[in-house]
Amino acid sequence: MPTAGPIHLGVAPIAWSNNDMLELGGETSLETCLKETRKAGFTGTETGVKFPMDPKVLGPILKKHRLKLISGWFSGELLKRSVKAERERMLAQIDTYKSLGAPAYVYAETTGTVQNVMDAPLSSRPRMAAEDFPAYGRKLTELAEWMADYGVPMTYHHHMGTIVETQREIDLLMANTGEAVGLLLDTGHLAFAGGDIVETTRKHGRRINHVHCKDLRPDVVKTVRQKDQSFLSAVLDGVFTVPGDGYIDFHAFARVLADIGYEGWVVVEAEQDPAKAPPYEYSLMGRRHLTSAFAAAGYPIT
Repeated sequence: MPTAGPIHLGVAPIAWSNNDMLELGGETSLETCLKETRKAGFTGTETGVKFPMDPKVLGPILKKHRLKLISGWFSGELLKRSVKAERERMLAQIDTYKSLGAPAYVYAETTGTVQNVMDAPLSSRPRMAAEDFPAYGRKLTELAEWMADYGVPMTYHHHMGTIVETQREIDLLMANTGEAVGLLLDTGHLAFAGGDIVETTRKHGRRINHVHCKDLRPDVVKTVRQKDQSFLSAVLDGVFTVPGDGYIDFHAFARVLADIGYEGWVVVEAEQDPAKAPPYEYSLMGRRHLTSAFAAAGYPIT
């Protein structure tokens, strides 16, 4: 049983409009996205490509749809920049998040990433040697401590196609960073990378401060690995889907989150072609499945 407060269910707008492939959902308005988000029963949203970053503009829009701002993505480049330069790149976005009360800020290291390159196979992703993690970790910790002082904590996103993709790389990152570096546990990315979701969650439970729930289609995963496809082509082929439509055991995941006492936001996020996977229908499917899983684990849900 959980030792803390409720789970809040939110959604990522990437199902409606894709950040890296603008042709996916390019015609879908922000109004439609937010209206369907609320209709599907979610109480919060992350930001996306069509969200205005002026808090005086975004705040009233979210209020109209009775949605809270959860978080949003930032493409980090700390590997090639100083902490000072990275802070300057982040400042406008993090100020918006602070103004609107977002509880976390999604940070992913994207230096050299292949996640947004259509013809780059996943095997060509950048890699960092184990002996280089301590130096990177010191810089990341310094940045995360500044973010915590600013009022919007870092949640680090391990992601396919980046330097922190595998379970071992997550372990190295956590071992070489301070407490200010929170971990975003993403079920889909971890399973896609061959990691153990339950084991990783138990090991780093006290550092997990944000959760993304996406599922995987096993036949597509198998083909992507065999052909060494790119990340974007895998998305187009439907490698990701919402909880309950793939093979990940979200009831087991909910139980382990309860065991570690996780509380806060759980986000349905599954980048797909909206023409093949209507965002409202799939997001509703994901919310219903997670509601069942977390209720069975003893969580109150909002």
